[in-house]
Amino acid sequence: MNSSHTPRQQLLLVDDEEDALLELAELLEGEGFTCHTATSVKLALHHLTRHPDIALVITDLRMPEESGMSLIKRLREHTSRQHLPVIVTSGHADMEDVSDMLRLQVLDLFRKPIYHVRLLETLDNLFPKSKAFIG
Repeated sequence: MNSSHTPRQQLLLVDDEEDALLELAELLEGEGFTCHTATSVKLALHHLTRHPDIALVITDLRMPEESGMSLIKRLREHTSRQHLPVIVTSGHADMEDVSDMLRLQVLDLFRKPIYHVRLLETLDNLFPKSKAFIG
């Protein structure tokens, strides 16, 4: 890719479905973001430790070992990560999940399959493209 542009924020994508993960990473990297991908909560936490500059987490809710919800709870308990914005993607979130998410200050919930246009709008509002990036 053209390296003269300043890359946008670092994002962490968490989903146990590797295809979905790579598709999303490709989309977001096309928008200039740097993406770290993790197929489990354990790997996600590992990335967060290694890359303190991660600015946002996009996580699936339902994963075999540990849920996205448990990842968010851990982030909220972690002082330096308490306010890290989190977007949740889910094929089937129920009301209980939604109330948990509100309590855990989740930024947004996207139903799967993700409507990419809306996701990109959300990210552009959060992290406006720099003039250099548009140029």
